Amino acid sequence: MAGSLTAFIIVDGWDFLSQFSYTLQEAFKNDTNVWVLLVCAMYGSFIALLVRAGGTQAFGDLVAKRVSSKKGSLICTWLLGLAIFLDDYLNSLTVSSSMKKVTDKFKVSREMLAYVVDSTAAPVCLLVPLSTWAVYYAGLLEKNGLAESGQGMALFIASMPYMFYPIIAVLMVPLVIMGVIPLLGKMKAAEHRAETTGQLTPSHGEHSEVCDTYVEQELHNPNGELFFIPIITLIFFTLWFDIDLLMGVIAATMATVLQYWLAGVLKLTEIFDTMMDGLKTMLPVLVILVAVFMLIEANNHIGFTAYIIEYVTPLMNAKTLPVVTFISMALVSFVTGSNWGVFAIAFPVVIPLAIAMDVSIPLVVGALLSASGFGSQACFYSDSTVLSAQGSGCGTFEHAISQLPYVLIAAALAAIGFYVIA
Repeated sequence: MAGSLTAFIIVDGWDFLSQFSYTLQEAFKNDTNVWVLLVCAMYGSFIALLVRAGGTQAFGDLVAKRVSSKKGSLICTWLLGLAIFLDDYLNSLTVSSSMKKVTDKFKVSREMLAYVVDSTAAPVCLLVPLSTWAVYYAGLLEKNGLAESGQGMALFIASMPYMFYPIIAVLMVPLVIMGVIPLLGKMKAAEHRAETTGQLTPSHGEHSEVCDTYVEQELHNPNGELFFIPIITLIFFTLWFDIDLLMGVIAATMATVLQYWLAGVLKLTEIFDTMMDGLKTMLPVLVILVAVFMLIEANNHIGFTAYIIEYVTPLMNAKTLPVVTFISMALVSFVTGSNWGVFAIAFPVVIPLAIAMDVSIPLVVGALLSASGFGSQACFYSDSTVLSAQGSGCGTFEHAISQLPYVLIAAALAAIGFYVIA
């Protein structure tokens, strides 16, 4: 919020407060912003029900019987992240809440859990043409005239082999888990803390774990149906409503309420109290997201994205266009916290340059979307970072700083790849 205020002061001078107030109201009028807030709020209620009824405990017990090591629990988390590819929100919150009990058993730090979850959120969504990310970017490609009507998804798929960052980020996870890539920086300290002291969560920083208050209230003999039916229902309705996660989570929550009530698992008063408490646990996330929306608007107001593109354009030629595009837009996405909006500005500028320089369009699109994936995972206040931390029971800053070395390694390798292949 301080960064947003600074931007308005620079542009509007003494009139900054009225402009700030107006922009805040406009942010709440934005359909996409409201959609995001509602999804997060509803997800808090949905996960609270799973925890209170013992569904997550049942899933954790089931997986724990088949996993006998710390590395195995993290590999299972990674595999589940690959399987839930429809949406990064769906991925971040479902995988973290489902696997937390399994990884806790083997003294996995919450920082490590959050890293594995975050690495299979946006990166995986970029590598599967059935995700919300694929649908959005395919539409954006058509909107900007880069693909004919109905052909946006074909161009997106053609660009997937060149999405170096998400490919590397996803493949790095098992290498980190198996020790091929060593523990670095804050992640090394977090894992040492968890193994030697048994303290899984960071000792400092904000921490608002989803439904932490219900851990001791779970059932002694939880039923697997209390987990699998709601999750399957969530995925089914999300697909049924054309990959609309809001419609999916609303329908799944209603079905779960009905299931738990008819099965006598929870009384109606307990169900609605739980839903309300679950919503409350998401309040820190909602506040951060509102602040991010304001920062995005402030950066648009000050012309940050356009300035960066204008500044780096002279550095571009046929050889450097993909790598300069990736590095500059990755920086923009990292700073602004915007993983979609800034690219609507970048596409109409960068793609004509690629055409003029006779550079492969799928390659340049791959560079732009790689930058988007980097921003989503690396930015300290992006929605993916916040939700992965929240679901894993880890402070947002602790998660972001501990995964940063691995994110930067993946970005550096991606940059080298774009330079070599151009």
